[in-house]
Formats: sequence, structure tokens, C-alpha cells
Amino acid sequence: MFDYYRLAGPLLRQVAAETAHGLTIRLLKTGLVPPQPRVEHPSLTVRLWDLTFPNPVGLAAGFDKNAEVPDAMLRQGFGFVETGTVTPRPQPGNPKPRMFRLPEDNAVINRMGFNNQGLDAVCRRLAARRRNGRRPVGIVGANLGKNKDTVDAAADYELGAARLAPLADYLVINVSSPNTPGLRALQSRRELEGLVARTRAAVDKAAPAERQPPLLLKIAPDLTEADLADIAAVATAGSLDGLIVSNTTVARPASLRSPRAGEGGGLSGAPLFEPSTRVLRRMYQLTRGKVPLIGAGGIASGLDAYGKIRAGATLVQVYSALVYHGTALVGRINRELIDLLHRDGFASVADAVGADHREVRR
Repeated sequence: MFDYYRLAGPLLRQVAAETAHGLTIRLLKTGLVPPQPRVEHPSLTVRLWDLTFPNPVGLAAGFDKNAEVPDAMLRQGFGFVETGTVTPRPQPGNPKPRMFRLPEDNAVINRMGFNNQGLDAVCRRLAARRRNGRRPVGIVGANLGKNKDTVDAAADYELGAARLAPLADYLVINVSSPNTPGLRALQSRRELEGLVARTRAAVDKAAPAERQPPLLLKIAPDLTEADLADIAAVATAGSLDGLIVSNTTVARPASLRSPRAGEGGGLSGAPLFEPSTRVLRRMYQLTRGKVPLIGAGGIASGLDAYGKIRAGATLVQVYSALVYHGTALVGRINRELIDLLHRDGFASVADAVGADHREVRR
């Protein structure tokens, strides 16, 4: 299969990162981007939340903020796509420039600030997608945020959940972006319990019991042990169906070489792999493996994805690596996963989830 990114990638990297992203979305909307062959193998299929994921590799939130190209990205080989982050009202986000490539570090820094077209636009597109009988195989979720000027944060998540519960295959409460003032404070136990309870009630009211989307929480990698314990307690209380570990980091490792390393915002890409996987591993321990985890942060190969799975992730997500490798990366990750699972004697992704913890116990 022709890898169009070998031609388009160098051209896109000649323009500003956010401009390149916008051009990519517009190109995908034309339908002219050739699909990538879907890697199909029984070992890759994941059954979770009464949903069937054709493979465990998903697209993280932030790429398709406005649900403009979920099907185009499924055709690039992803097993699932997460749209958003969407806020109830449209908002422009932070001043530009606000997205920066760090090629020396295979990383990206962004301080976008939940720029998006708002719930009305996203709901309209997802509703139209539901009516399309020719949509590709795959799962489409929605990531929910709050408007910057909203005082009652839970009210925004309630509204997002109520509108999107009938339209999305799963929902994510995003309280971990570093680019909205005060947002990460919502990860404290007292705030989180109330927010999750109100959002869950909105889902329950908006969708019939047999078609309620699972509700997940996306957390930051920059949390203390006490923070993680609080989140684990909320996650195991029953109102959440899973966690995404993790969002971008505000840390700046000393190993960064790029002159852009000092830019404000969230750091993603290769430098995020180790800290996010460390938090993933700890969250698996704290929840005793009873809460499904999606591993995100720094994945750029099948070995990276496999590391997340062995640490406790049932599914994984990529985004920043696409900046440097294009969507052909998705197929490579899945093919490498098949080989790694076979090498270690696992019949499926599910068999490998949390394997590192079992080996430690032995």
C-alpha cells in the first residue's frame, strides 16, 4: 500500500504545526487520502464494554476536535477514534502560536486551550454519521471538556454527556488538560466525585440502559501518589467504566534537546512514554486490574503499544507520533503487536493485559 505521508509529510512540516494540522483535516475531508489496509487478526480483536474493537490501536482526542473526519481516520486502520475535546459553546482557544514540533525529541508541545466549534456542530456531524449505513467498521468516542469561563464545571460535562450519549460509542471526561485554567484541580477526590456523579446521571437520563455509552475519565501524568489513590477510589466506586492514562505533561525532562522545549503547554510524544506508562502501571495496581485502562502517551511502535498493554492497558491511543510517521504507523503497530503476542505465547491482547504484574507476583 502506498504511504502518501512519505510525500506529504516533508511538505507539511515546512509550515507551522497548527497550519499543517488544518491542512490535513481539510485533505481528509475531501476523501482523496487513500485508505490504509486494515490489519486483521484474531489476536487483535478486543471485546470491551459490549463493544468490539477490531484492533486495540485508537486515535487520541485532539486530532479530530470537531468530529469532521472520524470515518476517514477509521479508514486509516484505527480500531477506534476519539473526537473532541468538545465544549458546550464554541471557543477560540488560546492565542497563536500554540502548537510546536520538537523534532529533535520526537515530541510536540501544545497549549491549544480546547479550541473547538462547540456541541451543536459535533452533535450534528455524529448524528449524520449514525444515519450513514456505509460507515466503516470501528468505534467512535467523544471527549468532553468545559468552557474556559464556566464556573460550574460539572454543568458543562452534564450538558456534553446529555447531548452526546445517544451519538457516541463511549464518552470521556477530560479534566487533565494543562491548557485550561483550574481544570486539573477537578482531579481532586471531592471535586471528582461530584463531577463524575453528575455526568453519570446525565448519561443515564439521556440514553436507554441497553445503549448507554461507557463513561471514562482521562487523567494527567503529573499526579502525586495521593492523587492517584483518590482517582482509583473514585474509579472503583462504580460510576466510571474506565480510565485513559494519560494526557500531556507539564514536566520538561532534562533530556529535551529542541530549542522549543521551553514553550508553555502540554508535552507529548516520545518523552511522555515513560512517565505515562509509570502512572498506567500504578493505576492498574491501585484498581487491582478491575477498571479497564486505555494507555496513551509516547506510543510510536508495536513495542511501545505492547509495553502499555503489559503494564495494564486493554487499548492504546496514538497522536503525536503521526506528526512524524503518518497513518501508515497504525498498520505497523498492529503487525508488530501480532508478532510480539505470538512470541510471548499470548493468543490475544486480552491475555497480555497486565502481564508484567503477573510476572512480578511470580
